[in-house]
Amino acid sequence: MDNLEALYQQVIMDHARERHGVGAFPEPHGESFQVNPTCGDQATVQVRLIDGEGGPRLQIAWDGVGCSISQASLSLMHDLTDGGSLPEAEELGETFREMMGSRGDFPEEKADLLEDASALIGVSRYPARIKCALLGWMGLRAAIVEAIAATDHPNAQEEQ
Repeated sequence: MDNLEALYQQVIMDHARERHGVGAFPEPHGESFQVNPTCGDQATVQVRLIDGEGGPRLQIAWDGVGCSISQASLSLMHDLTDGGSLPEAEELGETFREMMGSRGDFPEEKADLLEDASALIGVSRYPARIKCALLGWMGLRAAIVEAIAATDHPNAQEEQ
């Protein structure tokens, strides 16, 4: 499989067409609007912190427009992090950012943590497309920071 085929694997195209987590909360705890000025991708990521076993859990909603990579990455990010804990979301985000900086040379055991999102590893070989894949993840990080500040959740500060 050449690089272009890897870039647009079936999982990416499926998530770009059938986007998971698209929507909006009436009262989000945190929200971040992100724009990739290079290609025009845009995304708004919203989060709510809900009480869960072991600390706050994330509820994530998003909306956006852009290329198949940005839309698939947002959908995959939702699947990986919605319902998860703050530390889990941070670890996944850090792993994804590390993968995007790998130029395609990324350890398989780390890629396994990202489940289907590891299909985006091909993007890391195209510097102009990395921002597309990272758009939602940057929005999630900013929305979580805002949600923690807005809710003053007692366990959230300790878990960051």
